[in-house]
Amino acid sequence: VGSLLSSYGWYILLAVVAIYILVQKVSRSLAARSSGPGAAGAAEEPDVVVRRQEALAAARLRMQEELNAQAERYKEKQRQLEEEKRRQKIAMWESMQEGKSYKGNLKLNQQEAEAAASTSAVPKSKPNKKPLRGGGYNPLSGEGGGTCSWRPGRRGPSAGG
Repeated sequence: VGSLLSSYGWYILLAVVAIYILVQKVSRSLAARSSGPGAAGAAEEPDVVVRRQEALAAARLRMQEELNAQAERYKEKQRQLEEEKRRQKIAMWESMQEGKSYKGNLKLNQQEAEAAASTSAVPKSKPNKKPLRGGGYNPLSGEGGGTCSWRPGRRGPSAGG
């Protein structure tokens, strides 16, 4: 027995540990199967289940009401936009009948609409940019180019290999 343990002791120890872990996993899976969803539902009180379902239904109803209110606000906004477009078309038609320029009125209306829409956004001011070249630059005269002059390449054998 001593020679067997000295030769195969570590292997026996590892096998015992593996069997222990395997037995633990199997017992856990059997316990989970026996107390599955059906058994857990039967263990709960019926009034707790009813209260939970009522709370869930109330939350769904609140969310649906919020969604309906948002949809109603969106529809009203769309109606207002269409009414404004209709008024603009009527004004444009009336100005055409009077012989006035309708494009000028249209541009004014669009600028008013853009001004109303841009009140929430802060307009960005453009920085003063310097011109890339001086005022006296003329590429045909050969002057004022600075460093852009052409020089012939070196004479001699090519450097390719």
